[in-house]
Amino acid sequence: MLPFNRDGDAKPGKVSETESKQVVSLLSGCLKEDRNAQRKLYKLFYGYAMSICVRYSKDAEEAREVLNDGFLKVFTRLDQYDNRKPFKGWLRRIMINTALDNYRHNLKHYYLSDVEDNSPAAEDFGAEQQLGYDDLILLIRKLSPAYRAVFNLYAIDGYTHEEIAAMLHISVGTSKSNLAKARANLREALKKSRIDEHKQYV
Repeated sequence: MLPFNRDGDAKPGKVSETESKQVVSLLSGCLKEDRNAQRKLYKLFYGYAMSICVRYSKDAEEAREVLNDGFLKVFTRLDQYDNRKPFKGWLRRIMINTALDNYRHNLKHYYLSDVEDNSPAAEDFGAEQQLGYDDLILLIRKLSPAYRAVFNLYAIDGYTHEEIAAMLHISVGTSKSNLAKARANLREALKKSRIDEHKQYV
């Protein structure tokens, strides 16, 4: 599993004291439906939120849709935010849940066998550790929607198979199988990318 947690990301960075004060001020403005404060908060967290959305989306267009839907939820549900906890963690959960809403909405367009795949697959580790973050994201986006969702939730966002099963309305066995197959697909994609890298020398 990658060193991620539910309140951070792969490149979390430290939030400076100045930025923290800025966030508090912007959140106060957003609660008053100040459009300028909303715009500034959006710009401040755009990169962080997009880094989450791209992992769950097949392309940039879908990622932008998820991002905008997510920020709409942020602004309309801001009164539910507990300011004793990091805003980044709350924003992260909103974006993940919005991405999963998008996944469930599009479920009818996916192949059922791709979603409810209970056939056994050998658990494999290491493919994600062999890649840089940006390279990993590119390969994740090529996974099927079902595999991509489970891989993100388990390997990157730190959810358990039991939690994933409840979130995606699948069995624990399906979650485990999809994770193993996602890793197998990533491993194959990694091999192929390495072959392609060296084609110019052959």
